[in-house]
Amino acid sequence: MNEFITYEMFGAVGDGVTDDMPAIARAHDEANRRGLPVKAKEGAVYYISPKALPATVQTSVDWTGAKFIFDDRDCENIHAPIFRVTAAESPVELAIPSLKRGQTKIDNPTGRDLYVIVKNRNHLDYIRFGPNQNNGTPRTDNFIVRADGTLSSAVSFDFDEVTDVTAVPMDQEKLTLTGGEFTTIANQAESKYNYHSRNINITRSNVEVAGITHLVTGELDHGAPYGGFLSISGCAYVTVHDCVFTGHYIYQTIGSAGTPVSMGSYDINCGSASNVTFRNCTQTTDIMDRRYWGLIGSNFCRDLTFEDCHFSRFDAHMGVSNCTLRRCTLGWQCLNAIGNGTFVIEDTHAYGYAFVNLRSDYGSTWRGDMIVRNCTWHPLGTGRAVFSGHNDGHHNFGYDCYFTENVDIDGLTIAEEEVDDRPLYIFNDYAGDIPAEERKYMPIPPKSAKVKNIHTKREIRLCPKPDLMPDTDYTIE
Repeated sequence: MNEFITYEMFGAVGDGVTDDMPAIARAHDEANRRGLPVKAKEGAVYYISPKALPATVQTSVDWTGAKFIFDDRDCENIHAPIFRVTAAESPVELAIPSLKRGQTKIDNPTGRDLYVIVKNRNHLDYIRFGPNQNNGTPRTDNFIVRADGTLSSAVSFDFDEVTDVTAVPMDQEKLTLTGGEFTTIANQAESKYNYHSRNINITRSNVEVAGITHLVTGELDHGAPYGGFLSISGCAYVTVHDCVFTGHYIYQTIGSAGTPVSMGSYDINCGSASNVTFRNCTQTTDIMDRRYWGLIGSNFCRDLTFEDCHFSRFDAHMGVSNCTLRRCTLGWQCLNAIGNGTFVIEDTHAYGYAFVNLRSDYGSTWRGDMIVRNCTWHPLGTGRAVFSGHNDGHHNFGYDCYFTENVDIDGLTIAEEEVDDRPLYIFNDYAGDIPAEERKYMPIPPKSAKVKNIHTKREIRLCPKPDLMPDTDYTIE
């Protein structure tokens, strides 16, 4: 009796020319039916044509020693993944009439661990401002619900009503995806927001991704953006370690406001995912090369951890609830965040116009604590604020904005080759000069800023405009 399934059992050739995707899909179907792992052939080069034929993966896979070529030229369906890692069970019914921010328990009559996504379609958040402006998205949160109803971490928003609940039983057995070198032949489509997602798409909880490498070739002077070679969404407890990724060229298009914009293009994307960890991951492209967009983007995520990663940026796009960065290096697009909860940054080197950029297109909001320990900031340009954003109060983003609640810095080195007489500010002037009568939605200023062990030759001040933070408890040592 076979202990694993191979692609060759179902007709794969592995010569880099023959379309092996039909055989790959059949192999995984059989592996799923029999509950067996899949093993690629060492030395094989599996060519994946532009046809749409996803392989459904529900057992562990070992791609070590094999190569895959994803041909994205003239795709039949740009949204069809190559490997679709799915949960073993279907969603179950779970009634949640309402939720309160800070809530840590709900009724769970299923008696099982669940991964839950909730929405209120009658309230819009993240009403984006700027060149890519939009009308917002339904209020969304996600969390793990234990069998006794305890949540993995507290709810981030008030939900006066919950219009949608997706509750999926957590997979108890770990599924592993190991090894393999994957090369994408880049699409040559028109440069517009038409995201390609020919990828490894993970929607199953309890997955480990180890030792994969993704390369990109064939990029031209035009092309459509990518939504992530590795896409993690609607699940929890995913660990990605010892992997190598590649940044994508930046292309220009016309944004929703009618002006030119640079399109984001990602090799990693996380959406509505919880307890996801990246450890010892890096990228092939130079983290300071401005031809390539930042490697990772995330939306609606919770409890993210990055350790020993070397990326061109971290970005919490439409919010993250709780995040930790340890021993990371972030390049030219630096550390971008909006969201809730606790953000811990430890032993990390970051380049950028600020150490932390609070995204202005979503209100420069962080409703919670920012904790910085033993980090180094390599400033770019003329900006000299540790935390920087812009919200002049004239736009309604759908939620109250907080220019952080509490900041606690203990150990931050400002690595500057030349120092002038300008101060270093903890916060920038985020309000600008808009008339007071137009400031209907001003951010709530920080409650406290505790600062010690900042290593700089500059004078340190709280903010260029002290009247923005008259009641902030500011201490410096």
